[in-house]
Amino acid sequence: MSVMRQVPDQGEIAGPIPREFAAIMRPELPSLLKEMAAEIVAAIPEYGHLLEGPNSKVIRFGIEQSIASFVDRVAAPTATTSQRDDLCRRFGRYEAYEGRSLDNLQAAYRIGCQVALRRVRTVSRRYNLSAAFMLTFADALFAYMGDLAELSQEGYVQALAELGEEPDNRRRRLLRRILGGTAVARSALAELAEHCAWRLPDEVTMVALAPGTRPRRQALDADILQDLADPEPCLLVPGPLTEDRRACVEEALGGCRAAVGLTTGLGEAADSLRWARHTLALAGSGAVSGGPLLLSEDHLLPVWLLSDVALADQMAARYLAPLAALTPAQQARLLDTLRIWLTTRGTAAQIAEQLGVHPQTVRYRMRILERAFGQQLTRPDERFATEIAVRALHLRDGGAAARAPRRPAAPRVPRQH
Repeated sequence: MSVMRQVPDQGEIAGPIPREFAAIMRPELPSLLKEMAAEIVAAIPEYGHLLEGPNSKVIRFGIEQSIASFVDRVAAPTATTSQRDDLCRRFGRYEAYEGRSLDNLQAAYRIGCQVALRRVRTVSRRYNLSAAFMLTFADALFAYMGDLAELSQEGYVQALAELGEEPDNRRRRLLRRILGGTAVARSALAELAEHCAWRLPDEVTMVALAPGTRPRRQALDADILQDLADPEPCLLVPGPLTEDRRACVEEALGGCRAAVGLTTGLGEAADSLRWARHTLALAGSGAVSGGPLLLSEDHLLPVWLLSDVALADQMAARYLAPLAALTPAQQARLLDTLRIWLTTRGTAAQIAEQLGVHPQTVRYRMRILERAFGQQLTRPDERFATEIAVRALHLRDGGAAARAPRRPAAPRVPRQH
């Protein structure tokens, strides 16, 4: 429920609140500001980085001005509020630019109002203020917070008009419903889509954006759904990512890192986004390269093998245990040799060429591997599992020489010379 709907129209602050009350409250303002900020951040964690980030001074000044303006209007009801009005409109505009609704901002106003009332109750006991005064003050304070909310609403609507979005962000809510992970009847989605003038597609392609990415909305096609308020922002492209669509997305991103999931049916959109986000994470760790716009379809093997890193480690611990007792350098050399042999089944000469060593060195290493693994490399299922473990380690380490997890209880094998 918005602040505006909770508060009756009280008009100007005047009359019953003695002007002397302003002098009582002014010394309370610095600590009151800190208390408000702390409670707002506790209730709305998204605002934490704002109050500590590069714009923190402006934001704190805005909060301080809002509080001080109320006190000033008690002392001088005709005092100008133009600076406060501009700051409140800017708060609303910021929420629109961030792709959020006004829910958080209105919640922050309510919290600020509650903290102020709590402080005034404390002050009232100190100065023996009457219950009638407290009722009058509460009415005036709620009316004032309603004014702030209306000003923010003005800025919000103005910014949305500039961005070409609806004031209620219906399209973002539709996108979140599509990605919700719960079964939603197509008829229900169709009704929501109709309300925001969006044609429900049979197939979609999700695009995961790096945190903090702000694409140029004007460059995106009008039918691309966006959720830029999520800590992990994303886009929904109706249908497959054609060349024209890709050019549109790349232009909007302006070189920022993003990843494209596989094209799926509408009901599997969450899978497409999961694959896209995993591809983006692998690029961040160096397991895959390319970009700035990565395609999951170009990296299916690492996306699959590294979809559960903890499980990949468990497979390595189990299937590569025969090498666990060796030194890291020995493990790296043997695993590189094993990986190439498993993937190519090449001769000693062919493997040696890829490794840049003498064929006799390869033969020596293969004898060690055969003694260490024994029947494991001859049984199809175990050999396949071993290959998966080796490939996953290689991909996870970004192509660097991998080594098996250490396991002291593993059997020892002959050392290399």
